[in-house]
Amino acid sequence: MSKQGDVDRDWATWDAYHDVWRRLDRALDHAVQQGAGISTPEFEILIGLHRQVDHRLRVRDVAAGIGWEKSRVSHQVTRMVSRGLVERTDCPTDGRGSWVVMTPDGRRAVLAGIRAHTAALEQLFWRPVAGDADTLRSVSARLQSALGPADILD
Repeated sequence: MSKQGDVDRDWATWDAYHDVWRRLDRALDHAVQQGAGISTPEFEILIGLHRQVDHRLRVRDVAAGIGWEKSRVSHQVTRMVSRGLVERTDCPTDGRGSWVVMTPDGRRAVLAGIRAHTAALEQLFWRPVAGDADTLRSVSARLQSALGPADILD
């Protein structure tokens, strides 16, 4: 194959991957919004809180967990407080820090979001991937290795 043919094939491969990744991401966002009435940023924050035994995290830990700046998390949390999904509480050991705590409404929303997200993943990802899961994990591992540690990109 010619050098131009290799370049064309490379771009076609990238375009196919990038297009499906974006469409899948949007479809999962839509599933969570339809199934739980929450946005993807809300879902990401609630998932982080859900995974904690006491359903609370420091703002800095929320930011680290989802790869956002603390100020962006703080603004998102303010919107979520107004919706009753979380509340802020003071951190007694750090006068400048605060806890983000999931409320009962937040717990209901994240559980509905998990159900919607899981159903969409089953239909849109797991079924089509089926027997190629090992290959996908292998390719993903090589991409992760090429990217290096996550904090390098932050």
